[in-house]
Amino acid sequence: MSDPSAMVLVRGRCDGLLVRALEGRTMAQVNSGWSGVRWEDWRDADNIRRRLDQGADPEVWGGGRPLHRAAAFGSPEVVAELARRVRDVDALDDGTTALWEAVMGDRPDNARALAAAGADPWRPQFGGWSPGRLSLAGPAPDLFPMPEGERGLTEAERTVAREGRRLVEALGTFHYEGTGLACVAGIDAQEAIRRLEAKPADVEDLEELLDDPYAYDMDESLRIIGVTTVPGGCVVTQPWGYAPQTPGVMTMLSAGTYSYGLYANPKSGNQGIIARDGAIEGSDLHPGGGPDHGDTSEEVLFAYLFQHNAVAYSCASAGLRLTDARAVLGPPDRWVELPRRDYWTHS
Repeated sequence: MSDPSAMVLVRGRCDGLLVRALEGRTMAQVNSGWSGVRWEDWRDADNIRRRLDQGADPEVWGGGRPLHRAAAFGSPEVVAELARRVRDVDALDDGTTALWEAVMGDRPDNARALAAAGADPWRPQFGGWSPGRLSLAGPAPDLFPMPEGERGLTEAERTVAREGRRLVEALGTFHYEGTGLACVAGIDAQEAIRRLEAKPADVEDLEELLDDPYAYDMDESLRIIGVTTVPGGCVVTQPWGYAPQTPGVMTMLSAGTYSYGLYANPKSGNQGIIARDGAIEGSDLHPGGGPDHGDTSEEVLFAYLFQHNAVAYSCASAGLRLTDARAVLGPPDRWVELPRRDYWTHS
């Protein structure tokens, strides 16, 4: 669309729709008796019980269902109270049950409260997974008794789950907002540097950059990357920028192999990109996000194991088996400087 006035008109229409949608959601909360409820309020059983006794609708909260919100964020007491009052404890909200939300959120006490209220742990949902079967891959594999004839995890799924838990623990918790990564299968740091035609970074300039990367000229700082050999391949990192996951870098690194790129964008969240054998295979991805409609069985398992952990998701996607976070945070095996190129179009 090239007409600026048309773009303004469309934006005005969209903004109007958004305002009306938000107003509608707010009114729905008011009309259903949940106005002013915050996420932490779903842990306050007395507050929730009082609202319910005063006429709050146990079936409706904004655009969703109160039981789903409580299952993911609340206390088992609130979950049990809502479960007692709803018509169907297994009612769906955007394709999943409240029990699914409790399992996905690693809230075993909430899951037990729902099961005690009659929720079905073995009802298939995203990717063919049921809450009960998904829980077998998590920290509480004995959460539900398995009925006769129900299949457990395959050997391949057990291996993925075991390695996923190990990787998350090995990486630990750290701040990675603003970091760019390329996780590359099957090649070491030396080969990655050769493919990128990079040269060793100047020691004096590097010290100045590492002291305060955001005070450095961006055109120069984006050319400095760290490269580290890890079990399964290598990691290209830039703790202050997006260069490793640009299309040019990804396509050069992925010749004959696979690379998963991540930029933890401080403004818009985690952005993922996939390159295979020198071509971009997927972009505008959301590593570390939850599963969605249409996801494969493997994608749902990955989403469960690495939810809210985009770095572990990216590494695992490339089959990398890191033993700590050094390859991501530094110091890397080598700091190198990229040639001057347009990495948004270069291949």
